Amino acid sequence: MSIQITPLTGSVGGLVEGVNLNEPINPDTFDVLHRAFLEHGVLVYRGQFLQPGAHVEFARLWGNPAQNNPLDPSVPGFPGLIQVTKIPKETASTEAWHSDSIYTSVPPKISILSAVVVPHGGDTMWCNQYVSYERLSPTMQRMLEGLRARFTGLRLARMRGIDQIPSAVHPIVRTHPETRRKALYVGHPDTAQQIEGMTVAESRPLLDFLYEHSTTPDNIYRHMWQAGDVVMWDNRCTMHYAVHDYGEAERVLNRITLEGEVPV
Repeated sequence: MSIQITPLTGSVGGLVEGVNLNEPINPDTFDVLHRAFLEHGVLVYRGQFLQPGAHVEFARLWGNPAQNNPLDPSVPGFPGLIQVTKIPKETASTEAWHSDSIYTSVPPKISILSAVVVPHGGDTMWCNQYVSYERLSPTMQRMLEGLRARFTGLRLARMRGIDQIPSAVHPIVRTHPETRRKALYVGHPDTAQQIEGMTVAESRPLLDFLYEHSTTPDNIYRHMWQAGDVVMWDNRCTMHYAVHDYGEAERVLNRITLEGEVPV
């Protein structure tokens, strides 16, 4: 069966059919997947039931696994493969639109999730940050040029119960290192705290506008997880939101994140 890529929405996401991720991926197949990934930002592979060893091998085709938080549980025998389990809703740091680890100096570029146990609910949504930037007026685009914001891991610190809050400064508009397209790089008010050189009062209305502007319904793909699904996304040009609507039900996904580049 030849590989088929079907857009999932008009703005973000592509469904991949005709590939088995538990088997070695040859260079021609990877080239097709790579081009589709750069085009759609999010790729969905249904019915894979990806084994941990194959998950690691597939991830290595895309880059180097990022250094994971030692507090995250690993899949036994696979130290780079993190197991994402249910988190109490009141402390969930991912139930907001965000780019992974934006508060670090070198955020990861790609995340690859494999669904092991799926409850009723627990969807994940993605938005296209190329589209978010391109929909801005030329005047707003010029105004944002060169602006940088301080991003903090406040939500993560609350979830972990730690006092030291990580932070980093990045451009509000970043250029993707492979496509060379510009994308908005913002986040939740707890995360995108202040524009460099501006007061908090001056920064807040602009940051809030960009955050809300990015997540309009016509710029979103919502994934309803099924056991066996694999979803990968480009952290450099998308944001995502993990919906916590499944109460105390079990939810287990295996995740690998890959080292990225300093945003420019």
